[in-house]
Amino acid sequence: MSTQMSAARRGVVTDEMKIVSKDEQVTPEWLLPKIARGAIIIPSNNKRRQKIHNVGIGKGLKTKVNVNIGTSTLNVNLEEEIEKAKIAVKYHADTIMDLSDGGDVKKIRQTLLEEAPITFGTVPIYEAYNYGVEVHKNPLNLIEDDFLKAFENNAKDGVDYTTIHCGITKEIAKKILKVQRYGGVVSKGGTLTAAWMLKHDKENPYITHYDYLLELARKYDVTFSLGDALRPGSILDSHDELQVQEMINMVDLTKRAHEKDVQVMIEGPGHVPLNEVAANVRLAKSLIGDVPYYVLGPLVTDVASGHDHIASAIGAAVSASEGVDLLCYLTPSEHLGLPNTEEVKAGLIAYRIAAHAADLVKIREKAIKWDMAMSEARRTLDWEKQLALSIDPEEAAKIHSRTGQHPGNSVPCTMCGGACVYIMLPQQRKYEKENLQQTE
Repeated sequence: MSTQMSAARRGVVTDEMKIVSKDEQVTPEWLLPKIARGAIIIPSNNKRRQKIHNVGIGKGLKTKVNVNIGTSTLNVNLEEEIEKAKIAVKYHADTIMDLSDGGDVKKIRQTLLEEAPITFGTVPIYEAYNYGVEVHKNPLNLIEDDFLKAFENNAKDGVDYTTIHCGITKEIAKKILKVQRYGGVVSKGGTLTAAWMLKHDKENPYITHYDYLLELARKYDVTFSLGDALRPGSILDSHDELQVQEMINMVDLTKRAHEKDVQVMIEGPGHVPLNEVAANVRLAKSLIGDVPYYVLGPLVTDVASGHDHIASAIGAAVSASEGVDLLCYLTPSEHLGLPNTEEVKAGLIAYRIAAHAADLVKIREKAIKWDMAMSEARRTLDWEKQLALSIDPEEAAKIHSRTGQHPGNSVPCTMCGGACVYIMLPQQRKYEKENLQQTE
Protein backbone atom coordinates (compact mmCIF):
# COMPACT_ATOMS: atom_id res chain seq x y z
CA MET A 1 0.00 0.00 0.00
CA SER A 2 1.35 3.43 -0.97
CA THR A 3 2.10 6.15 1.56
CA GLN A 4 2.58 9.86 0.98
CA MET A 5 6.32 9.32 1.43
CA SER A 6 6.55 6.39 -0.98
CA ALA A 7 4.53 8.32 -3.57
CA ALA A 8 6.86 11.30 -3.27
CA ARG A 9 9.88 9.03 -3.66
CA ARG A 10 8.39 7.75 -6.92
CA GLY A 11 7.69 11.29 -8.10
CA VAL A 12 3.91 10.84 -7.82
CA VAL A 13 1.87 13.93 -6.84
CA THR A 14 -1.08 12.79 -4.73
CA ASP A 15 -4.38 14.65 -4.30
CA GLU A 16 -3.30 15.50 -0.76
CA MET A 17 -0.09 17.06 -2.07
CA LYS A 18 -2.11 19.18 -4.48
CA ILE A 19 -4.20 20.54 -1.59
CA VAL A 20 -1.08 21.38 0.43
CA SER A 21 0.63 22.97 -2.57
CA LYS A 22 -2.34 25.26 -3.14
CA ASP A 23 -2.71 26.23 0.53
CA GLU A 24 0.99 26.92 1.00
CA GLN A 25 1.49 28.66 -2.36
CA VAL A 26 4.24 26.26 -3.40
CA THR A 27 4.61 23.98 -6.39
CA PRO A 28 4.31 20.19 -6.21
CA GLU A 29 7.86 20.08 -7.56
CA TRP A 30 9.03 22.07 -4.52
CA LEU A 31 7.06 19.80 -2.19
CA LEU A 32 7.97 16.34 -3.51
CA PRO A 33 11.65 16.10 -2.47
CA LYS A 34 10.88 17.41 1.02
CA ILE A 35 8.20 14.79 1.58
CA ALA A 36 10.49 12.15 0.11
CA ARG A 37 13.19 12.83 2.71
CA GLY A 38 10.79 13.39 5.62
CA ALA A 39 11.21 17.16 6.05
CA ILE A 40 7.50 17.64 5.33
CA ILE A 41 4.69 15.28 6.25
CA ILE A 42 1.07 15.07 5.18
CA PRO A 43 -0.70 12.88 7.73
CA SER A 44 -3.51 11.19 5.81
CA ASN A 45 -4.81 7.71 6.68
CA ASN A 46 -5.97 5.94 3.52
CA LYS A 47 -8.88 4.41 5.48
CA ARG A 48 -10.31 7.78 6.54
CA ARG A 49 -13.98 7.51 5.68
CA GLN A 50 -14.78 11.14 4.98
CA LYS A 51 -13.00 13.72 2.86
CA ILE A 52 -10.82 16.03 4.94
CA HIS A 53 -8.78 19.16 4.36
CA ASN A 54 -5.21 17.89 4.52
CA VAL A 55 -2.37 20.01 5.85
CA GLY A 56 1.36 19.80 5.38
CA ILE A 57 3.62 20.03 8.42
CA GLY A 58 7.29 20.83 8.14
CA LYS A 59 10.08 23.00 6.86
CA GLY A 60 9.12 25.99 4.75
CA LEU A 61 5.39 25.70 5.52
CA LYS A 62 3.11 27.67 7.80
CA THR A 63 3.28 26.77 11.49
CA LYS A 64 0.36 24.52 12.33
CA VAL A 65 -1.73 24.34 15.52
CA ASN A 66 -3.20 21.24 17.15
CA VAL A 67 -6.17 21.15 19.52
CA ASN A 68 -6.53 18.41 22.15
CA ILE A 69 -9.99 17.27 23.21
CA GLY A 70 -11.36 14.08 24.74
CA THR A 71 -12.97 12.51 27.78
CA SER A 72 -11.30 11.57 31.05
CA THR A 73 -11.99 8.78 33.50
CA LEU A 74 -13.84 11.30 35.68
CA ASN A 75 -15.74 13.18 32.97
CA VAL A 76 -17.37 11.38 30.05
CA ASN A 77 -19.65 13.57 27.95
CA LEU A 78 -19.58 12.80 24.24
CA GLU A 79 -21.87 15.67 23.30
CA GLU A 80 -19.53 18.15 24.96
CA GLU A 81 -16.54 16.69 23.10
CA ILE A 82 -18.47 16.98 19.83
CA GLU A 83 -19.00 20.68 20.55
CA LYS A 84 -15.30 21.10 21.25
CA ALA A 85 -14.49 19.43 17.92
CA LYS A 86 -16.84 21.84 16.15
CA ILE A 87 -15.18 24.80 17.89
CA ALA A 88 -11.77 23.54 16.78
CA VAL A 89 -12.93 23.34 13.17
CA LYS A 90 -14.76 26.69 13.28
CA TYR A 91 -11.74 28.59 14.57
CA HIS A 92 -9.34 26.94 12.13
CA ALA A 93 -7.34 24.36 14.04
CA ASP A 94 -5.04 22.55 11.64
CA THR A 95 -5.17 19.23 13.47
CA ILE A 96 -7.16 17.75 16.33
CA MET A 97 -6.24 14.99 18.79
CA ASP A 98 -8.70 12.81 20.69
CA LEU A 99 -7.12 12.01 24.06
CA SER A 100 -10.12 10.15 25.45
CA ASP A 101 -9.37 7.55 28.10
CA GLY A 102 -12.81 7.34 29.73
CA GLY A 103 -16.03 5.82 28.44
CA ASP A 104 -16.34 3.91 25.18
CA VAL A 105 -13.15 5.30 23.63
CA LYS A 106 -13.67 3.50 20.32
CA LYS A 107 -17.15 4.98 19.87
CA ILE A 108 -15.90 8.41 20.96
CA ARG A 109 -13.03 8.27 18.49
CA GLN A 110 -15.22 7.17 15.60
CA THR A 111 -17.77 9.89 16.36
CA LEU A 112 -15.19 12.66 16.61
CA LEU A 113 -13.54 11.50 13.38
CA GLU A 114 -16.84 12.14 11.64
CA GLU A 115 -17.39 15.50 13.34
CA ALA A 116 -13.92 16.91 12.61
CA PRO A 117 -13.02 16.78 8.90
CA ILE A 118 -9.44 17.82 9.56
CA THR A 119 -6.19 15.97 10.27
CA PHE A 120 -6.90 13.72 13.26
CA GLY A 121 -4.53 12.25 15.84
CA THR A 122 -4.80 9.94 18.86
CA VAL A 123 -2.72 8.29 21.58
CA PRO A 124 -3.44 4.55 21.24
CA ILE A 125 -2.08 3.68 24.67
CA TYR A 126 -5.09 5.52 26.14
CA GLU A 127 -7.31 2.89 24.56
CA ALA A 128 -5.04 0.19 25.99
CA TYR A 129 -5.33 1.87 29.41
CA ASN A 130 -9.12 1.92 29.08
CA TYR A 131 -9.09 -1.75 28.13
CA GLY A 132 -6.81 -2.55 31.04
CA VAL A 133 -9.18 -0.92 33.51
CA GLU A 134 -12.30 -2.54 32.05
CA VAL A 135 -10.93 -6.03 31.42
CA HIS A 136 -7.85 -6.53 33.59
CA LYS A 137 -9.12 -4.34 36.46
CA ASN A 138 -5.63 -2.83 36.55
CA PRO A 139 -3.98 -1.11 33.55
CA LEU A 140 -0.59 -2.49 34.59
CA ASN A 141 -1.92 -6.01 33.95
CA LEU A 142 -1.97 -5.34 30.20
CA ILE A 143 -0.26 -7.87 27.97
CA GLU A 144 1.95 -6.82 25.06
CA ASP A 145 -0.74 -7.64 22.53
CA ASP A 146 -3.05 -5.06 24.15
CA PHE A 147 -0.60 -2.28 23.23
CA LEU A 148 -0.44 -3.45 19.62
CA LYS A 149 -4.16 -4.07 19.24
CA ALA A 150 -4.97 -0.55 20.42
CA PHE A 151 -2.67 0.88 17.75
CA GLU A 152 -4.24 -1.30 15.07
CA ASN A 153 -7.76 -0.28 16.12
CA ASN A 154 -6.84 3.39 15.76
CA ALA A 155 -5.27 2.79 12.35
CA LYS A 156 -8.30 0.86 11.08
CA ASP A 157 -10.64 3.64 12.19
CA GLY A 158 -8.82 6.14 9.96
CA VAL A 159 -6.68 8.06 12.45
CA ASP A 160 -4.10 10.12 10.53
CA TYR A 161 -1.33 10.22 13.13
CA THR A 162 -0.68 8.54 16.46
CA THR A 163 1.53 9.34 19.40
CA ILE A 164 3.68 6.30 20.15
CA HIS A 165 5.83 6.34 23.30
CA CYS A 166 8.67 4.26 21.90
CA GLY A 167 11.62 6.44 22.89
CA ILE A 168 11.47 5.34 26.52
CA THR A 169 13.34 2.08 27.12
CA LYS A 170 13.38 -0.25 30.12
CA GLU A 171 16.84 1.08 30.97
CA ILE A 172 15.55 4.66 31.02
CA ALA A 173 12.50 3.60 33.05
CA LYS A 174 14.81 2.25 35.74
CA LYS A 175 16.66 5.58 35.78
CA ILE A 176 13.40 7.40 36.56
CA LEU A 177 13.59 6.01 40.09
CA LYS A 178 17.11 7.36 40.53
CA VAL A 179 17.01 10.74 38.77
CA GLN A 180 15.33 13.29 41.02
CA ARG A 181 12.76 15.40 39.18
CA TYR A 182 10.76 18.24 40.65
CA GLY A 183 7.82 17.47 38.39
CA GLY A 184 8.30 13.73 37.99
CA VAL A 185 7.04 12.08 34.80
CA VAL A 186 3.92 13.94 33.66
CA SER A 187 3.06 12.10 30.44
CA LYS A 188 0.16 9.72 31.15
CA GLY A 189 1.19 7.43 28.33
CA GLY A 190 4.82 7.64 29.35
CA THR A 191 4.04 6.86 32.98
CA LEU A 192 1.88 3.88 32.06
CA THR A 193 4.59 2.53 29.75
CA ALA A 194 7.35 3.01 32.33
CA ALA A 195 5.30 1.48 35.16
CA TRP A 196 4.39 -1.51 32.97
CA MET A 197 8.04 -2.15 32.07
CA LEU A 198 9.13 -1.92 35.70
CA LYS A 199 6.38 -4.24 36.92
CA HIS A 200 6.95 -6.94 34.30
CA ASP A 201 10.70 -6.38 33.82
CA LYS A 202 10.14 -6.28 30.06
CA GLU A 203 11.18 -3.93 27.28
CA ASN A 204 8.72 -1.37 25.92
CA PRO A 205 6.28 -3.27 23.65
CA TYR A 206 6.42 -0.40 21.16
CA ILE A 207 10.18 -1.02 20.84
CA THR A 208 10.04 -4.82 20.86
CA HIS A 209 7.38 -4.82 18.15
CA TYR A 210 8.42 -1.65 16.31
CA ASP A 211 8.78 -3.46 12.98
CA TYR A 212 5.21 -4.74 13.27
CA LEU A 213 3.96 -1.21 14.02
CA LEU A 214 5.80 -0.03 10.92
CA GLU A 215 3.99 -2.65 8.83
CA LEU A 216 0.63 -1.42 10.10
CA ALA A 217 1.60 2.24 9.66
CA ARG A 218 2.67 1.61 6.07
CA LYS A 219 -0.51 -0.33 5.33
CA TYR A 220 -2.81 2.49 6.47
CA ASP A 221 -0.39 5.39 5.91
CA VAL A 222 -0.46 6.37 9.57
CA THR A 223 2.08 8.99 10.57
CA PHE A 224 4.12 8.34 13.71
CA SER A 225 4.28 11.13 16.25
CA LEU A 226 7.12 9.85 18.41
CA GLY A 227 5.96 10.82 21.88
CA ASP A 228 8.05 12.52 24.52
CA ALA A 229 7.16 10.31 27.47
CA LEU A 230 9.82 12.10 29.51
CA ARG A 231 9.03 15.71 28.70
CA PRO A 232 9.69 17.98 31.69
CA GLY A 233 6.63 18.77 33.82
CA SER A 234 8.44 21.60 35.57
CA ILE A 235 10.79 24.24 34.22
CA LEU A 236 13.26 22.97 36.83
CA ASP A 237 13.52 19.64 34.97
CA SER A 238 14.17 21.10 31.54
CA HIS A 239 16.81 19.30 29.47
CA ASP A 240 17.69 16.68 32.07
CA GLU A 241 19.32 13.40 31.04
CA LEU A 242 16.03 11.51 30.75
CA GLN A 243 14.56 13.94 28.23
CA VAL A 244 17.71 14.11 26.11
CA GLN A 245 18.29 10.34 26.09
CA GLU A 246 14.74 9.73 24.90
CA MET A 247 15.19 12.15 22.01
CA ILE A 248 18.42 10.46 20.98
CA ASN A 249 16.54 7.15 20.81
CA MET A 250 13.93 8.75 18.58
CA VAL A 251 16.55 9.55 15.95
CA ASP A 252 17.19 5.87 15.25
CA LEU A 253 13.46 5.08 15.32
CA THR A 254 12.86 7.82 12.76
CA LYS A 255 15.48 6.40 10.41
CA ARG A 256 13.89 2.97 10.64
CA ALA A 257 10.47 4.43 9.87
CA HIS A 258 11.75 6.33 6.84
CA GLU A 259 13.28 3.14 5.50
CA LYS A 260 9.74 1.74 5.40
CA ASP A 261 8.24 4.91 3.83
CA VAL A 262 6.46 5.80 7.08
CA GLN A 263 6.13 9.51 7.89
CA VAL A 264 7.37 10.76 11.26
CA MET A 265 7.29 13.82 13.47
CA ILE A 266 8.98 14.08 16.85
CA GLU A 267 7.40 15.52 19.97
CA GLY A 268 9.04 17.95 22.38
CA PRO A 269 8.40 19.58 25.77
CA GLY A 270 6.66 20.56 27.97
CA HIS A 271 7.90 23.06 30.55
CA VAL A 272 10.98 25.07 29.52
CA PRO A 273 12.23 28.40 30.97
CA LEU A 274 12.17 31.22 28.45
CA ASN A 275 15.94 31.48 28.11
CA GLU A 276 16.13 27.78 27.10
CA VAL A 277 13.28 27.65 24.57
CA ALA A 278 15.38 28.54 21.54
CA ALA A 279 18.18 26.26 22.75
CA ASN A 280 15.72 23.38 23.01
CA VAL A 281 14.68 23.73 19.39
CA ARG A 282 18.27 24.06 18.21
CA LEU A 283 19.30 20.98 20.21
CA ALA A 284 16.38 18.99 18.85
CA LYS A 285 17.02 20.04 15.27
CA SER A 286 20.72 19.24 15.62
CA LEU A 287 19.70 15.68 16.48
CA ILE A 288 16.65 15.09 14.28
CA GLY A 289 17.56 17.30 11.33
CA ASP A 290 14.61 18.53 9.27
CA VAL A 291 12.14 15.99 10.67
CA PRO A 292 9.04 17.96 11.77
CA TYR A 293 9.15 18.98 15.44
CA TYR A 294 5.91 19.08 17.45
CA VAL A 295 5.87 20.74 20.88
CA LEU A 296 3.40 21.14 23.72
CA GLY A 297 3.71 24.82 24.56
CA PRO A 298 6.26 25.02 25.96
CA LEU A 299 5.20 26.62 29.24
CA VAL A 300 7.75 29.20 30.34
CA THR A 301 6.56 29.38 33.96
CA ASP A 302 4.79 26.98 36.30
CA VAL A 303 2.65 29.55 38.14
CA ALA A 304 0.14 30.65 35.48
CA SER A 305 -2.72 28.34 36.47
CA GLY A 306 -5.93 29.61 34.91
CA HIS A 307 -3.89 31.38 32.25
CA ASP A 308 -1.59 28.65 30.99
CA HIS A 309 -2.72 29.29 27.42
CA ILE A 310 -0.97 32.66 27.67
CA ALA A 311 2.15 31.42 29.46
CA SER A 312 2.57 28.62 26.94
CA ALA A 313 1.78 30.76 23.89
CA ILE A 314 4.84 32.84 24.80
CA GLY A 315 7.01 29.74 24.59
CA ALA A 316 5.15 28.56 21.50
CA ALA A 317 5.89 31.76 19.58
CA VAL A 318 9.59 31.59 20.41
CA SER A 319 9.91 27.88 19.66
CA ALA A 320 8.04 28.16 16.34
CA SER A 321 10.17 31.12 15.28
CA GLU A 322 13.19 28.87 15.85
CA GLY A 323 11.82 26.12 13.63
CA VAL A 324 9.04 24.18 15.41
CA ASP A 325 6.51 22.99 12.85
CA LEU A 326 3.42 22.02 14.87
CA LEU A 327 2.25 23.60 18.12
CA CYS A 328 0.03 21.71 20.55
CA TYR A 329 -2.16 24.21 22.34
CA LEU A 330 -2.84 24.54 26.05
CA THR A 331 -6.06 25.95 27.50
CA PRO A 332 -6.77 28.08 30.59
CA SER A 333 -7.78 24.86 32.37
CA GLU A 334 -4.41 23.10 31.96
CA HIS A 335 -3.35 21.54 35.30
CA LEU A 336 -6.82 22.32 36.69
CA GLY A 337 -9.44 20.28 34.89
CA LEU A 338 -10.96 19.20 31.59
CA PRO A 339 -11.46 22.26 29.33
CA ASN A 340 -14.89 23.47 28.26
CA THR A 341 -15.72 24.79 24.80
CA GLU A 342 -14.86 28.41 25.63
CA GLU A 343 -11.48 27.37 26.99
CA VAL A 344 -10.81 25.31 23.87
CA LYS A 345 -11.48 28.41 21.79
CA ALA A 346 -9.28 30.61 24.03
CA GLY A 347 -6.37 28.19 23.75
CA LEU A 348 -6.73 27.82 19.99
CA ILE A 349 -6.86 31.58 19.35
CA ALA A 350 -3.79 32.15 21.57
CA TYR A 351 -1.86 29.54 19.64
CA ARG A 352 -2.93 30.77 16.22
CA ILE A 353 -1.54 34.16 17.23
CA ALA A 354 1.71 32.52 18.34
CA ALA A 355 1.94 30.53 15.10
CA HIS A 356 1.42 33.60 12.93
CA ALA A 357 3.92 35.63 14.96
CA ALA A 358 6.46 32.89 14.30
CA ASP A 359 5.61 32.74 10.59
CA LEU A 360 6.44 36.45 10.33
CA VAL A 361 9.98 35.27 11.11
CA LYS A 362 10.09 31.98 9.19
CA ILE A 363 8.13 32.78 6.02
CA ARG A 364 7.86 36.55 6.23
CA GLU A 365 7.07 37.30 2.58
CA LYS A 366 3.92 35.17 2.72
CA ALA A 367 2.86 35.80 6.32
CA ILE A 368 3.29 39.60 6.21
CA LYS A 369 0.51 40.02 3.65
CA TRP A 370 -2.12 39.52 6.35
CA ASP A 371 -0.56 42.22 8.56
CA MET A 372 -0.17 44.57 5.61
CA ALA A 373 -3.87 44.27 4.82
CA MET A 374 -4.79 44.94 8.46
CA SER A 375 -2.49 47.97 8.64
CA GLU A 376 -4.12 49.45 5.56
CA ALA A 377 -7.61 48.82 6.97
CA ARG A 378 -6.69 50.55 10.23
CA ARG A 379 -5.04 53.47 8.48
CA THR A 380 -8.07 54.07 6.28
CA LEU A 381 -10.58 53.47 9.12
CA ASP A 382 -12.12 50.60 7.17
CA TRP A 383 -13.90 48.86 10.03
CA GLU A 384 -15.53 46.16 7.94
CA LYS A 385 -12.16 45.01 6.69
CA GLN A 386 -10.51 45.36 10.11
CA LEU A 387 -13.06 43.08 11.72
CA ALA A 388 -12.98 40.57 8.86
CA LEU A 389 -9.19 40.36 9.02
CA SER A 390 -9.10 39.79 12.78
CA ILE A 391 -8.00 36.36 13.97
CA ASP A 392 -11.32 36.22 15.86
CA PRO A 393 -13.79 38.40 13.91
CA GLU A 394 -16.70 37.68 16.26
CA GLU A 395 -14.86 38.83 19.36
CA ALA A 396 -13.44 41.88 17.57
CA ALA A 397 -16.90 42.92 16.38
CA LYS A 398 -18.40 42.44 19.85
CA ILE A 399 -15.79 44.68 21.47
CA HIS A 400 -15.99 47.32 18.75
CA SER A 401 -19.77 47.67 19.04
CA ARG A 402 -20.31 47.32 22.77
CA THR A 403 -20.12 51.04 23.59
CA GLY A 404 -22.58 52.13 20.94
CA GLN A 405 -19.88 52.84 18.38
CA HIS A 406 -21.27 54.72 15.39
CA PRO A 407 -21.54 52.16 12.58
CA GLY A 408 -19.74 52.55 9.31
CA ASN A 409 -16.27 53.39 8.10
CA SER A 410 -14.18 56.57 8.29
CA VAL A 411 -15.06 57.18 11.95
CA PRO A 412 -12.85 56.78 15.02
CA CYS A 413 -13.32 54.15 17.72
CA THR A 414 -14.06 55.05 21.35
CA MET A 415 -10.45 54.61 22.46
CA CYS A 416 -9.27 57.94 21.01
CA GLY A 417 -12.47 59.48 19.68
CA GLY A 418 -11.84 62.90 18.21
CA ALA A 419 -8.13 62.56 19.03
CA CYS A 420 -7.79 59.74 16.53
CA VAL A 421 -4.50 60.14 14.68
CA TYR A 422 -6.15 59.48 11.32
CA ILE A 423 -8.75 62.19 11.99
CA MET A 424 -6.32 64.85 13.23
CA LEU A 425 -3.94 64.17 10.34
CA PRO A 426 -6.23 62.92 7.57
CA GLN A 427 -3.32 63.08 5.12
CA GLN A 428 -2.00 59.91 6.79
CA ARG A 429 -4.90 57.98 5.33
CA LYS A 430 -3.42 58.52 1.88
CA TYR A 431 -0.51 56.21 1.36
CA GLU A 432 1.48 55.97 -1.85
CA LYS A 433 3.55 52.80 -2.08
CA GLU A 434 5.72 54.43 -4.73
CA ASN A 435 6.75 57.12 -2.26
CA LEU A 436 7.70 54.49 0.29
CA GLN A 437 9.86 52.68 -2.22
CA GLN A 438 11.67 55.90 -3.10
CA THR A 439 12.55 56.58 0.53
CA GLU A 440 13.76 53.07 1.33
